[in-house]
Amino acid sequence: MTVALMWEARAADGRGADLLEWAGAQELPERPLRSELFTAPGDRVLAITWWDADFDAPLPELPEPPADLLARPPHRWRFASVRTD
Repeated sequence: MTVALMWEARAADGRGADLLEWAGAQELPERPLRSELFTAPGDRVLAITWWDADFDAPLPELPEPPADLLARPPHRWRFASVRTD
């Protein structure tokens, strides 16, 4: 099964580039099948990692960023792949 972990955070005003740099510098203890970083208006940063694992398997996630980079705590979601095209 392929599981995708999504992590999304909104940066403090003017700190979007810093939050993106922080997220990109994080090393996970295991290597995912794939990982990607995204940005969006409003200084938002999204990280997605894909894993070959059961849905409820313990998987490494991004840690909490430094509080001064954040406008609010990160949101985290877990999804299971049901189809690829």
